[in-house]
Formats: sequence, C-alpha cells, structure tokens
Amino acid sequence: MQTSSYALDTTWRTLFKDLGVVPANVLRRARLPDDLLQQSFVRLVPEDYYRLWNGIEAETGDPLFPIRLCQVIRSESFSPPLFAALCSPNLVVAAQRIARYKRLVAPMRLDVVEGGGVVTMELTWLDAAPMPPVSLVVMELLFFVTLARMGTREPVNPVEITTTVLPSPLAPYDTFLGARMRRGAKHRIVFTTADATRPFLTSNEPMWAAFEPELRQRLADLDEPATTAKRVRAALLEGLPSGLVTMEAIARKLALSSRTLQRRIEAEGTSYQQILKETREALARHYLEKTALPAAEISFLLGFNEPNSFYRAFRNWTGTTPDSVRHVQKEHG
Repeated sequence: MQTSSYALDTTWRTLFKDLGVVPANVLRRARLPDDLLQQSFVRLVPEDYYRLWNGIEAETGDPLFPIRLCQVIRSESFSPPLFAALCSPNLVVAAQRIARYKRLVAPMRLDVVEGGGVVTMELTWLDAAPMPPVSLVVMELLFFVTLARMGTREPVNPVEITTTVLPSPLAPYDTFLGARMRRGAKHRIVFTTADATRPFLTSNEPMWAAFEPELRQRLADLDEPATTAKRVRAALLEGLPSGLVTMEAIARKLALSSRTLQRRIEAEGTSYQQILKETREALARHYLEKTALPAAEISFLLGFNEPNSFYRAFRNWTGTTPDSVRHVQKEHG
C-alpha cells in the first residue's frame, strides 16, 4: 500500500521558478536528496513532504505563502488530476472529480456535500500523525477558491471557511477570500450553489475523457506494487502526447539506462514494444469510443508522426480501422 504518501511531480520545478526560490536550498533545508526533482514518480512519506513544504515556506520567508502560491498557480502547472478538474463544467463537478482521485496527490479524503443552497467541501487527513503544517491545510482550502476563479473568470468568494488552526496574520487571508476564516472542528469551505454551479469557461469534456484513463490507472497502481512494466506504462501515458515513444526516452524519464530497463521488462515476461502497443491500443479504443476527437488528433495523442501511421498500426493491432470501431460504437451507443 502506498496511499499514505504525497505525490511530487515535475510541475514542482515550475512552481519553484514562479515562486523565485532555489530548489537546492529547499531540498537542503528539508534534508532530501539533491536530485529529488529530477526523479520520476516520486512519492514522499508525510514527514518528508512536510519538511519539504516547510523548507519552501522558510525559503520564501513569506507568512502569506499559501496566498502567494495560489497567485502563481497556472493551468499548465497542474498535475493531471488538477488540470482535469479545470476541464470540468463547474466547481461542483471539479470537486467531485478531485475527491475521486485525491489519493493520487495526497493521503487525504475530500467530501463534497450539496444541500440547503450551498456546496460544502471538507478535507480529512488520512494519516493520524504527524499533523500537516498549518500553511498546507490553508493552501488546500484556498485552492478551491483559486480553481473557481480560474474556471469562471469571476471573483467567486466562499460563504464560510473553517480550519482547526488559523494562520497568522489572518486579515490578508480574509481579504483574499472575501470571507472571514474562522476556527472550527473541521477543515471545510462552503460556496453557494449558484457560485459552485457557475459554468467554467475552461470546460473541456473531451480533454477530461482523455485524462480519465490515466487517472484511473494511477489510482489502481497506488494499491499494487509498481512493476517496471507498470512504470513504463505510466510514463507512456504522460509522454505519448509529447512524442516520447522510444525506449531510450522512457528510460531517461525513469532515470534508468536503456539496458537496465530492457532487462527488467524482460524479467517480467514482456517487452517494451509489447507495452507500447498495448498502451496505444487501449488509449486509441478509449478515444474512439468515449470521445469525439478526430483521428488526426488521436494520432498525435498516441505519439504518431502522421495519421496514416496510426491507421496502419491500428489495423495491425485489431484487424479493423479506427472509423469502423467508432461506427460500431455509435450503433451500439
């Protein structure tokens, strides 16, 4: 089980740059390896993650660090679960999707409750000890305000926000939120239903459909030992749209030599080409059956240089064409 851990992906490098902090200084403060941010698929136990968070906060020297972090977050800085949320039709759906995949990011549970004209989002940390830093808890709550404002391009404010330990100074947070943050027994934030269902201008359901298979696979992988084949598959899911299809490119992403990667895959009874084929075929079927993406765009998402290569490969895999699969799906849909 790897659920009691925090994900650390390459988007942190972007955040460090935007915050104006030197990664090496932060890692030194946190007593973490110098090459941590160069590694793929890093997950940190709570103690290590909290030291990293405290190191960033100390390096910025800013008591309003959570607000500053919200201000530098951009859609391209998001990890896939959060970027996918921005593709949602509104804040309610975004929060529900985040709740489903929250364990990918942190050992937390998010409960989303609708009723009485409001939508309540409540966070619960699943690891009993140690307690997370106050600024981390506050950041998690502020994130929903940032998400709502980014999605709607409107000054959405919560109607209520509580946490067990208040940040200091408090006034700037109240100003940022447009609401009074209060001490309470739970970490929760409340929006009116009208604001929580306000349409996201960033809504993109085809993009969500493209993301969801990767998120489901990542969630399943949390509860199973990470074999080399699974790590390769996960790296391909991230890398295919960028054209990272060669074993050499994936080996670099996994911080392995090509020879070591090949040896480990073969020891698991498969091959790189087999994993690549299976991953591409599964994604192709998903895009064809669950989205309206044109074949040319699917070809790009699967890392092919041009559509004809995708058509030839798909016929070799399945004995049929992409158009036929989509036609059958429409007939039975």
